[in-house]
Amino acid sequence: MNLSYWEIKTWLTNIDFTIVGSGIVGLNCALQLKSRFPTAKIIVLEKGVFPQGASTKNAGFACFGSLSEIIEDLKTHSENEVLELIKKRINGLNLLRKNLGDKVIDYQNLGGYELFLNSEDELYQSCIERKDKINQLLKPVFNGNVFSIKQNLFNFQNVKSNLCFNKFEGQLDTGKMMNALLNKAQSLGIKILNNCNVQEFSDDSNGVKIKTNTVDFSTNKLLVATNGFASKLLNENVKPARAQVLVTKPIKNLEIKGTFHLDRGYYYFRDIDNRILLGGGRNLDFITEETTEFGTTKKIQNKLEELLKTTILPHTNFEIDHSWSGIMGIGNRKKAIVKQLSNNVYCGVRLGGMGIAIGSLVGKELADLISKKAGIS
Repeated sequence: MNLSYWEIKTWLTNIDFTIVGSGIVGLNCALQLKSRFPTAKIIVLEKGVFPQGASTKNAGFACFGSLSEIIEDLKTHSENEVLELIKKRINGLNLLRKNLGDKVIDYQNLGGYELFLNSEDELYQSCIERKDKINQLLKPVFNGNVFSIKQNLFNFQNVKSNLCFNKFEGQLDTGKMMNALLNKAQSLGIKILNNCNVQEFSDDSNGVKIKTNTVDFSTNKLLVATNGFASKLLNENVKPARAQVLVTKPIKNLEIKGTFHLDRGYYYFRDIDNRILLGGGRNLDFITEETTEFGTTKKIQNKLEELLKTTILPHTNFEIDHSWSGIMGIGNRKKAIVKQLSNNVYCGVRLGGMGIAIGSLVGKELADLISKKAGIS
C-alpha cells in the first residue's frame, strides 16, 4: 500500500497498544486501556467492514445458561467451576449494561424459557428433578430461586406442556450495542482500521512487528481478541464454531416475548421488532460447522424453518426475511483464555458462545494484565 507521510505519522507511528478484533472484547479492552492510559495511542484492527466473528452476528441474548446447559456443564466441571462461570457471565452482563446503559442497547428483562421436545423425556425429567438443587447452588449469586416451571402459554407445539423459566435473563439489540461501543471508542480517540487483516506478527524486545494485508507497522503491545478466528494467529486451545441464524418478516399480533432455548441450547429464538429470530443447529453437522467461513447450509436452514413450522409458529404464516452466520470460539473447557503469550503479546479468546455475557469482562481482564505489568491497580 502506497502510504503518505500523513498516514504514517497520524495512524502508524508511536503506537502503544494494537488490538486485533473490533468486537465486544476488543472494544471493551480498548476502552479500559484508554481509561487507565489516557495519553496512549490505541489502534484497533478489524478484518471486516463491520466487526466480524459473532459480535454483530449474534442473537442478542443477555443470558448466562439454561437449566439443561448447567446440568450438562456439571458433568465436566466441578460445582465451584460452574458457579464461577455463571458469576463471570452475570458480572460481564452487569458491566456491559453499566458501560452503555440499558436504554442505549435496548435491554429488556423479559425472562428466558427452556422448551423440551416431546421426545426428550430423559432430559426433561433430569431438569425437573435437579431444578431445586441447581437453584440452591445459584442462590448465593442471585439471592433467590433462578429456575421455575411455567405452563406453555405461547401455543408451541410438539413440546412438553411445562417450560422452565428464568426470570433473571433478558435480551438486547446487538446492532445498537455494537454501534454504541464503536461510537464510544472513536469519541475517545481510539482509531479503528477496517478491512485490515493481520497475517502474522513477531515479538522482540523493542515491541511487536505486525504484517497485515494492507499495511505493516510496529506497536509496543499487541492484544489479540479475535475469538473464533484465534486459531489463525495463535497456538491456543480454541477452535471456530459457526452458528447459523435466520429472522422472519414482521408477524402481526406476535405474542411470543422473551428468549427461548430448545434441545440443550443448540437452538435458540426470541422476538425482535415483531419478528422471530431463530438460530442454532450446529449439532446437526459439527464437522462442517467447525469453520471460519461465513455462510449457511440447506441442512441447517431447512431444520430451522421446520422448527418454525412445527413448533414455534405452527398456526402462523411466516416468511423468512434474512439468514446469516457468525463464528464463535470454543474449546474443551468453558473458561475463556485470557493470558500473556510473550513479552509484548496478550490474548482474550474462547468465549464459548457467551460473548454478550462475558465479552465486556474479558476485555477488562485483558486490560488488567497490561495494567498489572505497568504497576497500575
